Amino acid sequence: MAARFRAEAAARGIPAAEVEARIRAARAAVYLAEDGPGPVAALTGGNPPLPEGAPAPTTAFVAAVDCASLPPGATDLPLPAEGRLLFFADPDPGSGYVTADAVRYIPAGTPSSERPADPEAGPVTYHRARLDFCFHQWSWPTPEEDDDEESQREAELESAWSHVVGRRPHWRFQLGGHPSAFNWDPVEVAREEEPLPVAEGDDWTLLATWRGGDDCEELESGLFHWVIPRADLAALRFDRVYVYVDAC
Repeated sequence: MAARFRAEAAARGIPAAEVEARIRAARAAVYLAEDGPGPVAALTGGNPPLPEGAPAPTTAFVAAVDCASLPPGATDLPLPAEGRLLFFADPDPGSGYVTADAVRYIPAGTPSSERPADPEAGPVTYHRARLDFCFHQWSWPTPEEDDDEESQREAELESAWSHVVGRRPHWRFQLGGHPSAFNWDPVEVAREEEPLPVAEGDDWTLLATWRGGDDCEELESGLFHWVIPRADLAALRFDRVYVYVDAC
């Protein structure tokens, strides 16, 4: 794919240095969409599937992702090969926080049944939706500079990339890659705020993003982000996840 991108960019007269810089900045991500080509990769909203004896979540259930449905190596994250990742977040935009109950890992074969959230956590329940595996490809950071020349270069590069990969359906859930953002990059916010100590050589990384859309009545347009130290993810440690909700 990199070779095709280089060839298309060259045909459009885009300088090779700009193309190589864009390739170096790329990170692989998986995207899930409603009514995609399959297989079913996640269920969003409703009540979470929890093992017997598991404590009730303290925030609203967003999604349960089936790790086995994701193509191996489709992201650069150390995701588990099987089991389910459960994501939780309340629609509270503009403030990030570290919590021990934003993501739960349910190993494969664990008997589970749907249970409501803690009644004291509030009445928020997101709409039900089925998300299918849609596509996986590179993603790029949001440009920092906002000037005409920079915007034109970005548009040219994006046009060349879109020509190579073709039409991409409107995704609802993203795993890995660079975050989409309305206002602030949640990974950069976590790095700057340093809400908890991260070991030397480790770094914050985007685990997932959910587009709330119509499934989230509380926000007209909401992006829910889960950011985690990479070493924690490799160890399947989810008690230090940074949650950031962005809205416009």
